[in-house]
Amino acid sequence: MNLAEVHESVLETVSDGEPLAVPRMRPGDGGTHPLIVMFMDKPGIREALRAFGRRLASSGYDVILPDLYHRHGRMIGYGPAEAAADPGAQDHMMMLLRSLTDEGIQNDLDAALDAVAADRPAGSMEPAGCIGFCLGARAVFRAMMRLPDQFTVGAMWHPSFLVDGETDSPHLTAGELAGSLYVGFGEADRMMSVASMRPFIKAVSALGDRAVVDILPGADHAYTWPDAHTYNEAAAARAWTQTLTLFGNVLDPERG
Repeated sequence: MNLAEVHESVLETVSDGEPLAVPRMRPGDGGTHPLIVMFMDKPGIREALRAFGRRLASSGYDVILPDLYHRHGRMIGYGPAEAAADPGAQDHMMMLLRSLTDEGIQNDLDAALDAVAADRPAGSMEPAGCIGFCLGARAVFRAMMRLPDQFTVGAMWHPSFLVDGETDSPHLTAGELAGSLYVGFGEADRMMSVASMRPFIKAVSALGDRAVVDILPGADHAYTWPDAHTYNEAAAARAWTQTLTLFGNVLDPERG
């Protein structure tokens, strides 16, 4: 399916007492389509992320993108050009990244879900899917574990923070995921190496054919984004095909 017209809007809500903007991209045909939540990566909400959301929407999904940095400002985002032009950009992004917590992100998710539910027919909020990039992969994991009846499928692209030394590290319970999962690792990821992710890979192997673990040849971190110096067209295309196939199989079998 390719729905050329995409309707874009921004839902306005509140999370943890702070205004939360939730960009929304959906097919312009007026129909009800499966919901996908996108979880952003460190650079925040910028054009590359919106473009990805539009592409998902044109494939037949109602896409929402919670602004996880909303406690520090409205829809903060850095494209490569903006980051290169601002000497303080990297430090600012690291501050924003370190401010995120699992609890805060899940609170933002709940607020975003409530906001979009008000504009969708009753009973249409599940099953749903989610996709996250880098740090957003951890949010995908938390959402699928916390709301298994709603989030029945997820995708993680160049994931981070899935293995750590804490007692709630995702790799410790990944084998308990109830849904289906695609994980696209960059073979040459210099930020989060495949080797560092082996405990998570081993854990999701317990999911059998519900998990697709994809080691993408030659791909570095952030292989997704066409404007990034680490963009890998072949890896991004393969991850896209695998993700769309899985989403279709779970959320709309006629399109899978």
